[in-house]
Amino acid sequence: MPLRQTTKSLLSFLLRIGLSLGLLFFVFSKIDMQNTAEVLGSADLFYIAIAAVIFVLVNAVTLCRWMIFIKALNLSATLGSVVEHHLYGLFGNLFLPTAIGGDIIKAVGLCRNSDQKPRVVASILLDRLSGFASMAIVAVTAFLFGRRYINDDALIIPIALMGGFSVVSAAVLLNERIYSFGCRIFDQLPRIKKGLMTMHYDIALLKEGQKYKEGIKAVLLSCLSQSVYACTFYLTARALHQDLAIIYFLIFVPIICVAAAFPSIGGLGVREIGAAYLFAKAGMDSGVAVSMSLISFLFMVMVGTVGGVLYVYRISTGRLQRYAQCSDGKTIDC
Repeated sequence: MPLRQTTKSLLSFLLRIGLSLGLLFFVFSKIDMQNTAEVLGSADLFYIAIAAVIFVLVNAVTLCRWMIFIKALNLSATLGSVVEHHLYGLFGNLFLPTAIGGDIIKAVGLCRNSDQKPRVVASILLDRLSGFASMAIVAVTAFLFGRRYINDDALIIPIALMGGFSVVSAAVLLNERIYSFGCRIFDQLPRIKKGLMTMHYDIALLKEGQKYKEGIKAVLLSCLSQSVYACTFYLTARALHQDLAIIYFLIFVPIICVAAAFPSIGGLGVREIGAAYLFAKAGMDSGVAVSMSLISFLFMVMVGTVGGVLYVYRISTGRLQRYAQCSDGKTIDC
C-alpha cells in the first residue's frame, strides 16, 4: 500500500509539472517574445521592489486573518507555532496544488501536537473560505463600479460562480441540518463522520455571543489583503510601462487567483493564461501580461523560500538533537 500511494503521489506531481510546462509552452507560443524581452529589459525596478514589499505585507495580513479564527475558536496554539506553519504553507504552495496544498501542510503540522484537531482544521477551513469570499466581494464590487470600462458581460459568469460558491459554503458549514445531511455519505466511516461533525460544532461556535463579529472582521481584513494584492499586479504593470486603471486589476486578479487553484505547480501556467486572456480585454499585450504574472510568481517563490529554509533548519536541528541523545545513551530508539 505505501508503495502504491508513493507511486500515485509521484504520478500526481509529475502530472502537475506536465500541466504547468504544457500551459507555459502554449502561452509562450502565442506571444511576441521580442517585444516582451524589450519591455522586461526596460522594466522600472523601483516599482517591482515596492510590489515585492507589499506582497510580503499581504502575507502578514493573511496570517493575522488566520489568527482571528484561531482565537475565536479558542484554539490553543502559540504565535510562534502559527507563524512557523503559515510559512510552511507558503512553501508548500510552490509545489503542491495552490493554497489547498499549503493548507494541508498547516493542518498536519499543527494537528501533530494538538488535542484540538477538529478546531485546527476548522480554523484553516474558515480562513480559506474567508479568503475566497473576499475574492468574490472584491471582484463583484469592482465589476459593478468598473463595468463601463469592460464591455464584456461574460465576466459575470465566473464572478457569479465565485459569489455563489461562497454563499453555499457558508450555508453548509453553519447549518447543522444541511451539514449533517451531507455527512451521511460517511455513515460507513464513523470515525471520519464524527470528526467532521465535531469540526462543524467548532465552526458553530462563531454563531455564539459576539463571535460572529470575528468572522466579519476576518472577511473585511481579507478584502483589504485581496485589494492590496491586486495593487502588486498594478505596480508590476506600471514597472512594465502599462498605464491601466486599477479597477481592471481589482476585477481580474481575484478571478486569476481562483483559476490558479487548479492543480498545477504553484498555479504556474494557469495563472499566466488567465492573465493573458483577461488583461487582453483591457488592451494589454499578452506577453506583458504573462511577464507581469511571472513576476508575481517570483514574489511567491521569494516568500515561500523563507518557509522552505525554516523547514530544512527544523529538520536538521531535530536530527542533530536525536543524534546527541543517541550518543549520550538517553534513548534506545535511534
